Amino acid sequence: MPSPPTVFSSPIPAASRQLLLVVSPNWRSHTAQLQRFGRTGLAGNWQPIGALVAVSIGRAGLAWGRGLHRLEGGAGKREGDGCSPAGIFAITALFGYAPPDSPFARAAKLPYLPAKPDLKAIDDPLSAHYNRIVDQSRLAQPDWASCEDMRRNDLRYAVGAVVAHNAEPPVPGAGSCIFLHVWEGEGLPTAGCTAMALADMTEIARWLDGAKGPVLVQLPQADYEARREAWGLPGFAFG
Repeated sequence: MPSPPTVFSSPIPAASRQLLLVVSPNWRSHTAQLQRFGRTGLAGNWQPIGALVAVSIGRAGLAWGRGLHRLEGGAGKREGDGCSPAGIFAITALFGYAPPDSPFARAAKLPYLPAKPDLKAIDDPLSAHYNRIVDQSRLAQPDWASCEDMRRNDLRYAVGAVVAHNAEPPVPGAGSCIFLHVWEGEGLPTAGCTAMALADMTEIARWLDGAKGPVLVQLPQADYEARREAWGLPGFAFG
């Protein structure tokens, strides 16, 4: 397993008032549980919201990602490793199949990207657009050898959220296109995203609010408990 990181201080911004906490049994598990939390003001305590949600994570479990947390020695996640990123990450946008003039899109409290055939998530480390979602119709010439279609033939991207892993600037090869999205089926792992039932993903997407600085925390249970106090995280009853 990766060496424990050196913890410097709580990585969660003081202004963040929404938290999605994902805890897995261990580093290699591809299933986990998600709990929402909210707090009021800058010094409020995290309070649970709603019920625990079953989620699927990467087929290879978790590996340290690049996010708001500071790690000595760098990140562990790599492109194509089948791991979901461990750590703390901002949630920056929503996406889905609903058109931009739909009630869902109009009510979104984060920037909303309506999926269409030209909307691509770039996973080619050699591309200048690596780890970004782009509208290829606006580009003179795509420079990637591989990408993900954001408009799929299934429901996995019917509604989802963008996780700011390896963002601004992205490090080529450190992992790309990390989302919250709808799972293929209960218990089935992902390639590195965090997935759940359509009803759960839809409820979370409607709840997320950019004005409240939403963050995602993903950790194995033992590492979560070891960092909970230093990182200012709430208690979590793993079911």
